[in-house]
Amino acid sequence: YKEGRKVFMKITDLISKDAIDLNVNVTTKKELIKKAVELMQKNGNINNIDEYEKLVIKREEEGSTGIGEGIAIPHGKGDSVSKPGISAMVIPNGADFEALDEKNVNLLFLIAAPNNKENIHLEVLSRLSTLLMDKKFREKFTQKSNWTK
Repeated sequence: YKEGRKVFMKITDLISKDAIDLNVNVTTKKELIKKAVELMQKNGNINNIDEYEKLVIKREEEGSTGIGEGIAIPHGKGDSVSKPGISAMVIPNGADFEALDEKNVNLLFLIAAPNNKENIHLEVLSRLSTLLMDKKFREKFTQKSNWTK
């Protein structure tokens, strides 16, 4: 909905079941990014998968988006994104994402944002970070039964 000139989006509007994988079994940061980008493409948010993957990797080179507590929120903003979106993965066995707390990542959300003057990815990042601080939300998200309905 719109409030003034700012557009607010609900997290649920940015993700589909096709962009969620609750059983990812990869061990490296590069593999995690590749898998998350493939899920993003299934969500219909990117028009150039290779360019988008490069954007995400470039952002990671600036500093890890492994924020700690087993969570990573990589993101990319650019012309290869046709509309804002999120893909999500649960990594049951964990994977090294060079997180700030040096712990393995078990939950990853990838954010895609188009290259425009609105920094929608910052708003989504803020909302997602707030949700992920809630342990009950994290536990509920990772339960497969919630996604089979």
